[in-house]
Amino acid sequence: MMNRVMMLVGAAAVALTAGQAMADGDAAKGEKVFRKCAACHAVGEGAKNKVGPELNGIVGRKVASVEDYKYSKAMTSFGEEHPEWTDELLHSYLEKPRNVVKGTKMAFAGLRKESERDDVIAYLEQFNADGTAK
Repeated sequence: MMNRVMMLVGAAAVALTAGQAMADGDAAKGEKVFRKCAACHAVGEGAKNKVGPELNGIVGRKVASVEDYKYSKAMTSFGEEHPEWTDELLHSYLEKPRNVVKGTKMAFAGLRKESERDDVIAYLEQFNADGTAK
């Protein structure tokens, strides 16, 4: 009985650690990685939509929900299936957007390095929906 309890506690600890690993990026490095995104996206106070929507408050935000931005049909449909941008969903999407959202108008090839995805997500997590720092 004690071995089973210890095994369950160990499995829970591993699961919790794995879930946190995605959010453990370096925001300062992420700011540099975000330069690859800045041609099409803005973040921070006064951020406006560009070719892509502004990304303030993206983590936890409803998918395809920025006002005054015309999303592709593919992204709108994707948003119906996925209620919000989680760390995990962003991680997957940023790796190769066209593989996750077939027909997206986002032309970006993606961030191949897991560390870059972790870092840019950590950077984006610093911003509230209004662009102010958390």
